[in-house]
Amino acid sequence: MNGRILLLGGVTEALAIARTLGPQHVYSLAGIGRIPQDLACQVRVGGYGGAEGLARYLRGEGIDLLVDATHPYAAQISHNAAQAATMTGIPCWALRRPAWQAQAGDDWREVEDWAELIEALAPFQRPLFTLGREPLQHLDEIPSQQFWTLRALEACPGNERCEVIGARGPFLIDDERALFEHRQIDVLVSKNSGSTATEPKLEVARERGVPVLVLKRPQLPEVERVFEDQKVLLEALETFRRAPVSPDANILLNN
Repeated sequence: MNGRILLLGGVTEALAIARTLGPQHVYSLAGIGRIPQDLACQVRVGGYGGAEGLARYLRGEGIDLLVDATHPYAAQISHNAAQAATMTGIPCWALRRPAWQAQAGDDWREVEDWAELIEALAPFQRPLFTLGREPLQHLDEIPSQQFWTLRALEACPGNERCEVIGARGPFLIDDERALFEHRQIDVLVSKNSGSTATEPKLEVARERGVPVLVLKRPQLPEVERVFEDQKVLLEALETFRRAPVSPDANILLNN
């Protein structure tokens, strides 16, 4: 019988991986955004109750391999996954996108946290936030000289100094150009997700000479294997499914 895989989703590539999994495997989502309805594998929505809860799930469901394909900024989930894998003795693999790199003409300014971000944002008037829902917690802190545009997966109420746009990538560069022009964006606020689907906003910022405030990537835990390429991970998963008896790193060497 094939070894059972638990795939923790969160990035676009995770869905493509889930589409290769059969009925005995599980695709796990936090519950943010749309839930796919066309998968052959099982879909689980919701949290686990920390590392201990995830470890109980891994044992109870007979999981043989844990794959962390969560967002690079979902550090707590990744730490829980690594800890649960250690607690259960189950191997943990991670798909981690390479970070974007600044190019000629870019004006990137890395910030450590929200407090540093707000300080760096002070000289600007029309920021575009692409951090997800986090800025919604700070709508009552918007300075009088600023109007915020927030882009998130789902539209939701803003206020008189903030509009929230619901949109999902991939984003086309011409649409990004129109967004920057229409809203007179003078600074972009972004995570360094490394996603090709959302990279066009950086190209437009470069074209227009708009600074980019980049939220620093969190430190992620060490796991048994780390993949930067979806294709290489899929090949390794196929090898695991063919020979699930020993997913040991000494047998499944790096491709």
